[in-house]
Amino acid sequence: MLLVGGVVAGAFISLPSLADTPRVSGPPPMQLPTRRWVRYPAVPAQLSPQAALGKQIFFDATLSASGKMACASCHSPEHAYGPPNGLAVQLGGPDLKRPGTRAVPTLRYMTFTPEFTRHYYFPGSEDTEDEGPAGGFMRDGSIASLHEQAGHPMLDPNEMANTSRAVVVDKVQRGAYANTFRQVFGAQIFADADKAFDSIGMALQAFETEDASFHPYTSKFDSVMSGNALFTAQELRGYQLFNNPLKGNCAKCHFDQPGPGGRPAQFSDFQYAALGVPRNADIPANRNPKYYDMGLCGPYRHDLADETDFCGLFKDATLRNVATRSVFFHNGRFHTLDEVLHFYAERDTAPQKWYPKKNGKLVRYDDLPPKYRDNIDRLDPPFLNHNPGEPAPLNEADIQDLAAFMRTLNDGYSSTSGGPALHEAH
Repeated sequence: MLLVGGVVAGAFISLPSLADTPRVSGPPPMQLPTRRWVRYPAVPAQLSPQAALGKQIFFDATLSASGKMACASCHSPEHAYGPPNGLAVQLGGPDLKRPGTRAVPTLRYMTFTPEFTRHYYFPGSEDTEDEGPAGGFMRDGSIASLHEQAGHPMLDPNEMANTSRAVVVDKVQRGAYANTFRQVFGAQIFADADKAFDSIGMALQAFETEDASFHPYTSKFDSVMSGNALFTAQELRGYQLFNNPLKGNCAKCHFDQPGPGGRPAQFSDFQYAALGVPRNADIPANRNPKYYDMGLCGPYRHDLADETDFCGLFKDATLRNVATRSVFFHNGRFHTLDEVLHFYAERDTAPQKWYPKKNGKLVRYDDLPPKYRDNIDRLDPPFLNHNPGEPAPLNEADIQDLAAFMRTLNDGYSSTSGGPALHEAH
């Protein structure tokens, strides 16, 4: 491992052929050749006063209408800042009995989320094509900044359920850290409720930006990139499938390469896709047959309601810590990584496994109104032009290899970004 200017410089691998990694026991995995710099963020010696205040706010359940829900209740540090359970949607509201409508996403690795744009172009080429919408916070990109996103749950009736900004500010003003809030944002900060509420969001943003637990980069993948670990043969096969544009094709949406300036791979392109995830009957809102969550075009985002080509599109999530999750996709329809990978492989070749029948007819892509189902991605592998009864593009061995690689994206393998395994660090 090489330390340069307070950041860790690591390596990126070039991929040998599949023939080099047979599914048999044998010699240790090969050394990985080509190196490319990865610059991991430096860990501050201590949080700034604003970030330290944000940490207090993040764990403060008194800021909710119930007095029992904090940011950390749904975004558990012990679960990579994702949900602490397998519920498709979490329960909130004044009595903690109101179900949400979308699965809770992780708050890890959000720092580099770009601003929302309807027309994204890959940088560096005059011939690049319009890649469509990208960026923004929330699953539909409807919130412009991290500090605005941080304040949103406080006013959501299904979450912390405060009735106004002023109500939240009053709770902070009467709380244990009111004096600290004044010291950070000014003695008169509580005189303007809107400014004070925005400052709550800014403190939370500072905490989520500065605290290394929100972007630790301590996975085995990072250790491999830094030359401090080797993939097993199965993990390497999975990594090849992940990058193979005709097989897994995962890297198309979940970039695994360093970004500008050696920025660590985020495993998301921050773009949007319509994947045809089956409707989830566990979400109470779905009991209404006329209700559909269509992502970019509604019902919560209104400015793109007329952009019908966007109906059904949701933002590509990061795959870091994906194997630790117990709910997947915007509607929490799946609960294990194995289910998700089988869905990708068999969505169109064995649709009867995933979709219901109505009046004896299979209803594919049933979580979108029929008029928008042509928006579902059928052009990108592993979905490209597959029909019922055909062989799946990924077989069982492929799926297990992919899962093995994705487990290398779980944080906690090392104690420092890109460092050696914990059991080797001493």
